Amino acid sequence: MSTQTATPAAVVPAAAVPAAVLPATVLPATAAETAVPAETGARTDEAVALITGARSRIDDLDTRIIGLVMERMAVSSEIQRARIASGGRRVNLSREMEILNHFSDELGKPGTTLAMTLLELCRGRV
Repeated sequence: MSTQTATPAAVVPAAAVPAAVLPATVLPATAAETAVPAETGARTDEAVALITGARSRIDDLDTRIIGLVMERMAVSSEIQRARIASGGRRVNLSREMEILNHFSDELGKPGTTLAMTLLELCRGRV
């Protein structure tokens, strides 16, 4: 009886295993498939480069947008505290309508949805 233990298949490099033994998902891809990262969905190197750069810019914009939303929430909280301290209501509905109309005028119906989300994030934090 041998005391050697078998090496698990997952540890053996795919190149060391004959292609006929490997499942289809492990087989090497065609040259076109190996040259382009699948996560972009692109089919050319130029498109991959463009998409990768544009996604990086979008990630940067998203970070800035989140920062601006958080800043807006803080300013809104200051306004609400001042309004309540002076005997007013926490929410000014006519001001909210101005904001909804502004976003709708600039961005259409999705702008209204975005404004509603912003207002929801900024309401009632006091």
